Amino acid sequence: MLETPNNSEIQTHWRLKSWFPDLSEQTHASLKIYFNELLKYNKTVNLISAKTVLNCDALHFADCINASNIVCKNINKNEDLYDIGSGNGFPGIVYGILFPDQKVVLVEMDDRKCEFLRHAVLTLNLKNVRVENKKIENYPADSIGQGFCRGFAPLPKTLMVLRKAVRLGGFVYHMKSAEWSMEVSQIPIQLCSSWQPILVGEYKLPVGDMKLFVVKTDKIN
Repeated sequence: MLETPNNSEIQTHWRLKSWFPDLSEQTHASLKIYFNELLKYNKTVNLISAKTVLNCDALHFADCINASNIVCKNINKNEDLYDIGSGNGFPGIVYGILFPDQKVVLVEMDDRKCEFLRHAVLTLNLKNVRVENKKIENYPADSIGQGFCRGFAPLPKTLMVLRKAVRLGGFVYHMKSAEWSMEVSQIPIQLCSSWQPILVGEYKLPVGDMKLFVVKTDKIN
């Protein structure tokens, strides 16, 4: 069972309202609850790196909001969206908060992280989000139509792992750094016949000058 951490004060920022003024009060409130639970449980489950805690609002939340606003343009609302290797819930929980009509599946193999994910989903009352405690490699063939991942693995490894589970015509969105083009160039020839990668969006975080990118891979064979 997941141990409830103590409530000692954590030094961090919360600036989403000024960065995303169009968010509804309910959406903002839900993101803040997730933020609080994430930082609280990070003491015992190691959900995010300690060096990202101070600017967690920018490095994790703003990052996922920006990427989600790119991804949502091509997501089928009538089909589950799989957050592959969800871990701390990024980007799946953020996406589920932003788009409550979209069913989101958080796929995570680590038992303790799954306990946190279930706790977060229950605390946030996210009826559209569910957690599946299993390895993505163990999903049946052709069982996934659309996916979204952040920090799962480099593109070559991700596409190798997903080659069975993602059906023909399916696709996966990958949140990437400026190294995305190098990762694409490293995709082995045998995978290039099955996957078509394309850059679909880029954005900057609200603090610093870091550019981030969203790459879409379509299953073509």
